[in-house]
Amino acid sequence: MKVSTQSIVLAAVLAVLAIWAWRVVNWVWLRPKRLERLLRQQGLSGEPYAFLFGDLNENARLLKAAKSKPIAISDDIKPRIVPLLHRSFQIHGKDSFMWMGPTPRVNITNPEQLKEIFSKMYDYLKPASNPLVKLLIDGLANHEGEKWARCRKIINPAFHMEKLKLMLPAFYSSCTEMVDSWEKLVLEERLCEVDAWVDLQNLTRDVISRTAFGSSFEEGKRIFELREEQAPLTSKALRSVYIPGWRFVPTKMNRRMKNIDKEVRALLTGIIRRREKAIRGGEAAGVDLLGLLLESNMKESIGMSLRDVIEECKLFYFAGQETTSVLLVWTMVLLSVHPDWQARAREEVLQTFGSRKPDFNGLSHLKIVTMILNEVLRLYPPVIILARKVQKETKLGKLIIPPGVLLSIPILLIHHDKELWGEDAEEFKPERFVEGVSKATKNQVSFFPFGWGPRICIGQNFAMIEAKMALAMILQQFTFELSPSYAHAPWDFLTLQPQYGAQVILHKAN
Repeated sequence: MKVSTQSIVLAAVLAVLAIWAWRVVNWVWLRPKRLERLLRQQGLSGEPYAFLFGDLNENARLLKAAKSKPIAISDDIKPRIVPLLHRSFQIHGKDSFMWMGPTPRVNITNPEQLKEIFSKMYDYLKPASNPLVKLLIDGLANHEGEKWARCRKIINPAFHMEKLKLMLPAFYSSCTEMVDSWEKLVLEERLCEVDAWVDLQNLTRDVISRTAFGSSFEEGKRIFELREEQAPLTSKALRSVYIPGWRFVPTKMNRRMKNIDKEVRALLTGIIRRREKAIRGGEAAGVDLLGLLLESNMKESIGMSLRDVIEECKLFYFAGQETTSVLLVWTMVLLSVHPDWQARAREEVLQTFGSRKPDFNGLSHLKIVTMILNEVLRLYPPVIILARKVQKETKLGKLIIPPGVLLSIPILLIHHDKELWGEDAEEFKPERFVEGVSKATKNQVSFFPFGWGPRICIGQNFAMIEAKMALAMILQQFTFELSPSYAHAPWDFLTLQPQYGAQVILHKAN
């Protein structure tokens, strides 16, 4: 019997549809239920899997309720920032899992397990990001394997301490501009109210513009405006189920995210090409991050591509600015609430520098300021959760982690864990760091605001030196307290930010 071409085509189409149907059913139901069974067999507990969305809808509902009103500054911040995770810990305990769509996320809080995850970076990988999220954050933060090692080697020289010392004048210039503007405001009345969050964001943007690209904030203003518009779109994408191929659907959000990225890339390409041309023409690379990166890259036989350099520049803009502004704003809030520690920090700064320009050696010896910054990073870490994945079945302590399961490292909850930090874990007590981080943590992996192990944030020293410079210069000139208009409302907007700003009253220091 003769089989027609039409029948063959129809059979092929039906076969393809059957394969796709099987993959979809496996993705949205069969695999999640299988993984749930495997996790429960190991003593882990969590809510039953709900078709496709898992816990995402409940998470959105709880976040909306939490964001609707501020809290007292003495309240536990966890229910406001991570309400679903906090509730999960209360109901199911630390050994629990949640559902981010059809993917289970197992919470890991045990210091020994954390040490293993952070140490074995080739076994515990960064999970693949939603492609739309990568439009805002990519580069070294997401690279794996050989590419990560190659890019880290090229970028590393730009963050050596000797190079960071050369950036101090840029830090100082930016801080001087903000402090001078505050001095003008308090000149007549000797006090004034400012939104420190707005001013500290502008400060750190100016710093990253100068130190990353050798330009002022004004030159990079358009890039920051575009990144600001991209951030809420990215946050929305992070909290949604990503359907493979969805980024190609020309929705209003997808189109805008891609257009923003296109414009940012065009602006950065112009900056990079001009610098490359100047360096090849014999001009000194300079002491900014881009110049140092390009100089290091040119020495490599297999260097970073233009696209790679652009991604690192985007990362400089986001991570370099966000981390320090968040650290500084919560430092000002907490020192406003704890004037005794504000006074101790000011005394230390004045004893070290007087009214002189802060220098690197002096900043390195600010013990009380360092204790305060570490305690702020413990209570208000800029990034509140990290995630990892495994490519094959992996033993982690007593757990067997199958591929398809994400490991969630809830930094905020670990930093506030009373079993690790004592009954006063929720309280602001910088004295716990008086003998350094190792002593405070009892040599456990329980404090990692910048990550831990080989993948620890390359910009950690950059952020800490910048924060010390800014805080020292503020304390030299002002005392400050919270304004009655301040509303305490920390929330996770990619980083841990004050939802309604940070209104403080500045007084001219005597």
